[in-house]
Order: sequence, then structure tokens, then C-alpha cells
Amino acid sequence: MSNESLSELRSQFLAKSFAGGKPSFIESGKGAMLTDVDGREYIDFAGGIGVMNVGHSHPKVVAAIKEQAEKFTHTCFMVVPYEPAVKLAERLCALTPGNFAKKAFFVNAGAEAVENAVKISRYYTKKTGIIVFQHAFHGRTLLTMTMTSKVKPYKLGFGPFASEIYRMPCAYCYRCPFGLEYPKCNIACADYLKEKFIETPPETTAALIAEPVLGEGGFITPPPEYFPKLAKICKDNEILFVSDEIQAGMGRTGNKLFAIEHWGVVPDMITTAKSLAAGMPLSAVVGREEIMDSVHPGGIGGTYGGNAVACAAANAVLDIFEEENMLEKSEALGKKLWAAFEEMQKKYEVIGDVRGKGPMIGMELVKDRVTKEPDSESAGAIVKFAYEHGMILLSCGPFGNVIRCLMPLVITDEQLDRGLAIMDDAFASLKG
Repeated sequence: MSNESLSELRSQFLAKSFAGGKPSFIESGKGAMLTDVDGREYIDFAGGIGVMNVGHSHPKVVAAIKEQAEKFTHTCFMVVPYEPAVKLAERLCALTPGNFAKKAFFVNAGAEAVENAVKISRYYTKKTGIIVFQHAFHGRTLLTMTMTSKVKPYKLGFGPFASEIYRMPCAYCYRCPFGLEYPKCNIACADYLKEKFIETPPETTAALIAEPVLGEGGFITPPPEYFPKLAKICKDNEILFVSDEIQAGMGRTGNKLFAIEHWGVVPDMITTAKSLAAGMPLSAVVGREEIMDSVHPGGIGGTYGGNAVACAAANAVLDIFEEENMLEKSEALGKKLWAAFEEMQKKYEVIGDVRGKGPMIGMELVKDRVTKEPDSESAGAIVKFAYEHGMILLSCGPFGNVIRCLMPLVITDEQLDRGLAIMDDAFASLKG
């Protein structure tokens, strides 16, 4: 069927709220390229919102999925277990930061992993308060929607929300919520956690949950001292520190598998999903053994959690990282992107800030570099121009004015150069 025919069917049978971003329907994908049903190709700088770090249709992932599907697709691990899930848990416990005994378990989506991390934190600590951050995104379930900061479109009309969720400012250095400048600020945004204890004291606070690099929140990236300071305050007050690596993990930030490693912090629990299984629905919670084992049998789980086919795909992803130097590719890609974006920033006044870690990099667009008035209109125009010229690009951020890059780490130099040229042309077109 054609894009036009499929668009008509989508309008007729799919809920309007289940939005489809582009009017193109994809037929195939390979590496960092997508091809729609009309034969048009696109350079993919979105990666399914950070899901395709190892690329579309990687042969090893495809082979693993086929092999497992020919054996069986589902038994429910909680009824009759199987090797792919056990093997994956062993590997993730070894790969996540921390030289201590760990345990893992699997569910389906990032939001489900975060929600279970909250459940486990509350069970283990016997406390209820959860601290999250302004501009954070943690999911769309009732609890994770509550934890998510942005109201439109994620929360509008869906209340009332869950209780015992407390929000504090994040380390948004470009728009410091305290009106300070780094490094003279002495990381006041981290010290603010102590003031938050007036609202949610340590005696009733179970965990602090943070994205090392905010995803939907605008690729906000804290300075080096931030997370060590936060983690120490948490430890001193017997509050668990949970790193939400749904978007930032799996090599997205350069030469570390998990983003929090860049800050030298060892979290009590990590949540991961998205690129963990290269597009298969799978998420994981990995944490200290005593924390993970504190919950009674059957207290966590789900029918599809740790699906055999999804776990097989995830094991293939970990093989690819080991065998194809994915972290080195990520680091090299990040350096190329940083050089290109900083050069664009010199050319185009609309680019107010360039930030991120490795190839998880974004550009915040402003109408004026002095006033820093957000320019969401230009961001929308950039995304539209890119699509019209054969490129999939995303915006994000609390003001919708950040251009973000989540392309597969396997993108070729030629594809990357073409994509960057399209972006450069898009910025140039804003003057017209």
C-alpha cells in the first residue's frame, strides 16, 4: 500500500491521540537508513527515540530473533523459565556499575521498569517518598506520568495523579533555576536536595530517581560534580539513588555503557530499556542484591516480562557491543557531532546552547542569545525541513526548542555527513 492509502486507514481506524509523527510509513530499515512504502529513503537521526543504537535490522539481532522464535515465543518466565532471560540477567549484573552482588528482573517498557524501581525502593526502605526532577520524563503510566514533569501532552486531563512524588530543580546550567553560573555556583542545585527534606524528610523518603542526561526533557546534562554530590546526600540520609537509563543507556553517551558512569557514581538501582533489545519490547531493573531480593516472591513480575524472543535479541545486542566495538564507535561519533554542532553554533545565532554526552547531543534554539527566549518555531521548521529532504529528526525539551540526535551508532561517515549537511541547510533556510 502507498503512504497515501495508509494515511487514510490510519485516520479511519487509529485513535487521534495515538499520534503518528510523519506521513510516511516505513517498509524497511537497515543500519541508519529507513525506506518507506513509496520507496523514499531517510537518514534516521531519531533511532526510534533512542532504541536503535546497534542499527535497524542488524544481522545478529535478526538471526537471534529467528532462532528463538523457531524454538518458542512465550511460556511466561514466572510459569516455566528459560535460558535467554537467565543469561541476560547474568550479563547485565556484570555490566552495570558497582562491585557488589546484584540481581535483575525484566518487564516490557521503560515506564514499567521505572514503576517497579519505585515499588522495590518503597518495599526495601519501608518509606514512601520519591524525589524526581523538573523537566524529567519517566513514562506514561499513572505513576510515571506523575513523575514526568511536562504537562502537555503527557499529563493534561489525566489526573488525579499518584501521591508521594516530590519534584526539585535539575542542573539546567543554561537556564539555572537559581540564577547562578557554573562553576561559581558550587553546585547549589544539588545542595537544594537538603532543603527538599523540609517537604519530604529522609525518614519518609525512599529514593531519588534521576536521568543522567535528560531525554525528552531537553538533553540537559549536569556538570561533573553534580551527581557525586547528590549521591552522597542520598547515602548520608539512607535514600536510594536510582539511575533511569532508559534513553541515556546502552552506549548512547560515548565510551560508557551506562551514562551515570561518566560521573563516577554507583547507583543502587538502574533501569534500562529502549536500545537494550534493539526494538523488541524489553526493559530491566538491575540493583543491589539485598534490595532486589527484599520483595516477597511474586511481588514483581508480569506475563510478558523477559519474553524469550526479546531476551534473545538483547543478548545479541550485548554480543554486538562486545564484538563490534560499539562504545568506541559511539565515542567517535560523539566527537564528530560535537565538532559539527559547535561549528553550526558559530554560524547560526539561533543556536543558543550545545550540550550532551558523546553522541547524545542536542542544540537549544533561542530567538536571542542574551534573553534566551525559546524558539520552538525554528525547531519545528528544522525538523520539517529535514523530513522534506530525506532525514528523520526530533525536537524535545520543556519548550520544544531543542534539536536532539539519537541516530544509530552504526551510521556511516557518508550518511552522517549527508545528515549534517541537511541540518546545515535547514538552519541556513531560517534566514530566508
